[in-house]
Amino acid sequence: MSDVMIEARNLTKSYGSARALDDATFEVRKGEVLGFLGPNGAGKTTTMKILTCFIAPTSGTAKIAGCDIWKDPIGARRAIGYLPEHTPLYTEMLVEEYLEFMGKMRGFKGLELKKRMTKVAEQTALADRMRMEIRSLSKGYRQRVGIAQALIHEPPVLILDEPMSGLDPNQASDMRTLITEIGRERTVVYSTHNLAEVQAACKRVLIVARGRIVADDTPEELSARAGKSRYQVVLTAPEGTQSGAIASAFERIAGVESARVHAGEAAGEVVVEVLPKQDDDLRAELFRASVAADFTLLELVRKDADLEVIFRELTTKGAA
Repeated sequence: MSDVMIEARNLTKSYGSARALDDATFEVRKGEVLGFLGPNGAGKTTTMKILTCFIAPTSGTAKIAGCDIWKDPIGARRAIGYLPEHTPLYTEMLVEEYLEFMGKMRGFKGLELKKRMTKVAEQTALADRMRMEIRSLSKGYRQRVGIAQALIHEPPVLILDEPMSGLDPNQASDMRTLITEIGRERTVVYSTHNLAEVQAACKRVLIVARGRIVADDTPEELSARAGKSRYQVVLTAPEGTQSGAIASAFERIAGVESARVHAGEAAGEVVVEVLPKQDDDLRAELFRASVAADFTLLELVRKDADLEVIFRELTTKGAA
């Protein structure tokens, strides 16, 4: 049996002359946690709605756990647990009532239904909130209820559309931990535009921009593609010093390609983003240039190339 759980081939979705998705081809294997990354409007939700059989592609096809979305859409749906971006919860229900309702919708009843409800409540840390009304829960726990209903039929594939949306940092951290744990047992695809989420939880990253897949790799390999390190220099300059003079003080260094100057967070502070020509360590040269120009150096940080750099380059390339 193949370990390919999602197989998308040449998926295209057009609305008139506009293409929301353009010839997308990719695979996701058993046990992978795939981060579907892109700016708002890039085509992430369109792809997920096609995979979950909510909408049909204009052309192309996909298979979920071997079930073709055209030939066997019911089989494809049964293989998927889905959390939409805006979780459709009946907020007047108790958590227990909602999960029971969703379980019955999936065809379970009696002891089997109770066992599944207990299991998903434990998986999503909802066991002590089962008798609470959903409307009384925090955003983070409402998201957990949404994931619990997606898991109740024990699908091999879990598709989550912006599961971290609206969560505070603590809630988002808890959700990343939950997704990582779930990913040990099944294939997980979740969309986001948050780079930290992807680097923390995903084994693989698929980046989409303007409806097209522009990258498909591990977070580590994508970061390596970003190339050279950057430097961030925070300083104060003598009164009346223009930003052009500040940039020139660093651009005169032989190993510097460019320097961009912008205002810092505190009054009077200046932040200079320095791009080197090679990947040499320029911290000593930057320090000496600051002293020579009579700048007061407050901070000097070498920032290694990261996913944010390649994300910006890939998603803005060719944009109008």
